Amino acid sequence: MAKAGEERKKEVDAMMIKTVHKKIVLDENNRPSEVIINYNEWQEIERMLESRQKIMSRERLKNYAGIVHLEDDPLEFQRRIRSEWR
Repeated sequence: MAKAGEERKKEVDAMMIKTVHKKIVLDENNRPSEVIINYNEWQEIERMLESRQKIMSRERLKNYAGIVHLEDDPLEFQRRIRSEWR
C-alpha cells in the first residue's frame, strides 16, 4: 500500500509541473488582483490538491502509528468525554 501512495504522489507531482494558462487582471494601481484560468484546468488543479492532501494526511498519520498507548477503551473514553458536554 505504501508503494501505491508513492506512485500517486509521483503522479500528483508530475501534474504540478504542467503549465497553467492564465490571465492576470490588474487593478487601477497596476497590481495583480485576479487570475483567470480555464475551467478544465481549474478542475484539474482541484483534483491535484485534493489528492495531495490525502497523501500528506496519510503520511503524517504514519508518524504516530504505535506511539499512542491508551489505557482506556477508545469508545468508552469518547462516551465519557461527550457526556461531560451535556
